[in-house]
Amino acid sequence: MSQLGLMIPIVAIAIGPVCWVANNWIRARHGHELERFEGEFEKRDKETGRTVALLTNQNEKLNGQVSRLEERIAVLERIVTDPADRTARAIDQLR
Repeated sequence: MSQLGLMIPIVAIAIGPVCWVANNWIRARHGHELERFEGEFEKRDKETGRTVALLTNQNEKLNGQVSRLEERIAVLERIVTDPADRTARAIDQLR
């Protein structure tokens, strides 16, 4: 009976770390991010904030480029679809 009384607290204390290791092993096996300690979460949040800011700036720049390219494509489509004599007249007017 004394061995059972000793094993119950040991098993109760060991269940948490064993489950944590098993959980991380399963997550790693399936390609998910592993659990980390709280101090590392704060560091990762700062890095994530910087990454989001950089991506936001890059997104704005690329949106501007796309809008300029759309305008240029609209001009090219108008040139291609206009009859040749109207395009020739427009070119002559510009000279």
